[in-house]
Amino acid sequence: MLSIRPAQPSDKDTLWRILEPVIRAGETYTLPRDMDREEALSYWMAPDRLCFVAEDQERVVGTYVLRANQTGGGAHVANCGYMTASDATGRGVARTMCEHSLEIARQAGFLAMQFNFVISSNDRAVRLWRHLGFEIVGRLPNAFQHPKQGYVDAFVMFRSLQADEG
Repeated sequence: MLSIRPAQPSDKDTLWRILEPVIRAGETYTLPRDMDREEALSYWMAPDRLCFVAEDQERVVGTYVLRANQTGGGAHVANCGYMTASDATGRGVARTMCEHSLEIARQAGFLAMQFNFVISSNDRAVRLWRHLGFEIVGRLPNAFQHPKQGYVDAFVMFRSLQADEG
């Protein structure tokens, strides 16, 4: 059974174990593929975001961050990023993290959640986000240079967090 808790400074080694392969692959995030450990952890655990870890029997198998998508007039819309340990894919970790993040965002007063840059070739993520109520509200043609597939589109995905629009 998966559980989710706030990340602690003592989780940094475990977080890096999850972040590094995703960053190095360069297939799902726009982060520099040569980003080092300290840069990655500073980005992921930045003060403007809440960082969580997903555990399976006390082993961290995923992480996500939640923050306001914009400041000022856009601060009521949340934004999240999720990463699953490579040996835990296909086990519902991303689904559990997303469902948790939707609830945490509601509790924090956000009215919606937006993913700004979902790589179109990330079929599993696109399928999951759509299943969880996100709509593709924008397509950015050839916006991402995939290391194997060349230029691919990126999607802007959005979902309301208000109960009657869920």
